[in-house]
Amino acid sequence: MTATASTGRPAGTHRASPRWYSTEGRVPNLRRYFDPAAYRIVLLDQRGAGRSVPPASDHRTDMSVNTTAHVMADLERLRAHLGIERWLVWGVSWGSVLGLRYAQTHPGVVSELVLTGVATGSGAEVALLTRGLGKIFPEAHERFLAELPAGERAGDPAAAYNRLLESPDAAVRERAARAWTDWETATIPAPPRSVARFEDPEFRLGFARTVTHYWGNDHFLGDGNGEGVVLRDAHLLKGIPGTLVQGSLDFGNLLGIVWRLHHAWPDSELVVVDEAGHDAGVIGDRALVAATDRYARTDA
Repeated sequence: MTATASTGRPAGTHRASPRWYSTEGRVPNLRRYFDPAAYRIVLLDQRGAGRSVPPASDHRTDMSVNTTAHVMADLERLRAHLGIERWLVWGVSWGSVLGLRYAQTHPGVVSELVLTGVATGSGAEVALLTRGLGKIFPEAHERFLAELPAGERAGDPAAAYNRLLESPDAAVRERAARAWTDWETATIPAPPRSVARFEDPEFRLGFARTVTHYWGNDHFLGDGNGEGVVLRDAHLLKGIPGTLVQGSLDFGNLLGIVWRLHHAWPDSELVVVDEAGHDAGVIGDRALVAATDRYARTDA
C-alpha cells in the first residue's frame, strides 16, 4: 500500500506482486508513479506481507485476522496517524479491489482513485482464473488440479489449495505453493523479476497462502447477488474522480467487468492499452503518471 500526501495533496495506493500479495521489494517502485515535488509518498506492506509481522509464510500466523475489513481498518489507522484528511488511492490488481471497496466505504477520505489491472474481487473472476482459463491452458490446468485431493478437484480450487496451505505438514504446504505459483506463471505472463520471486520458498508460501485465503473466501466481501459487491455498489463512487488503466489482453476483460464498472461510475475515465495484459507495460505506466500529474494540479 502506498499513501501519498503532498506539499498540498495526500494519496494512497496498494500494490500486489504480481497479483495479490504486496511485498516491500516491489512497493518502493511505486514512487515512480508520483511527482515527488507534488506528493508525499507513504508506503506500507499489507498484513502478512513484506516487512509486516507475523508473515503469512509462517504457518503459525493466524489468517483469520487478515481480511479486507482488517486491511481497510489498517489504512484508516495509518491515515489518522499521519494526519491525512483525504488521499488519492492508487492500486493494481488486488490493490484495485481494495481501493474500490475502501472508497465505497470511506468516500469522504478518498480524493481520487488511480487503478490498473482492474479487478473487483467477484466470484466470477476467481472462477475464471482458477477454472475458466483451463480451456486456454489445458495442460497447465491439468497439472494444477492434479495436486489437489481427487475428491476436491471438482470444487473450488482456491479453497482447496488454501486447505493444503494450512496443512501442518511442511512438505504438503510446499508442494501446494509450488503448484499454485506454477499456475500463476502459466496464465499471467509476468516480468522475469516477478517470476524469479517464486523461487524464494518463503515468498512462494506467503504469496500462495494469502491469495488462496482471499480467493477462497470471496475476498471477505460476499457475492453481491452474483455480480460481486464492488460492482453492485459502484454507485457509491459517485463524486470521486477515477482513472482506470487496463491492458486490452487482460484475461479479466473476458467478463467485461472493467467496462461495466466504468459505465456505472460516471466520474471515471477508462484508458485501454492495446496489446497489453494484466501489466499494462510502459504505455500503461505513462497513463498512470499522466493521471497522478493531472490530479496533482487539482484541489484535493
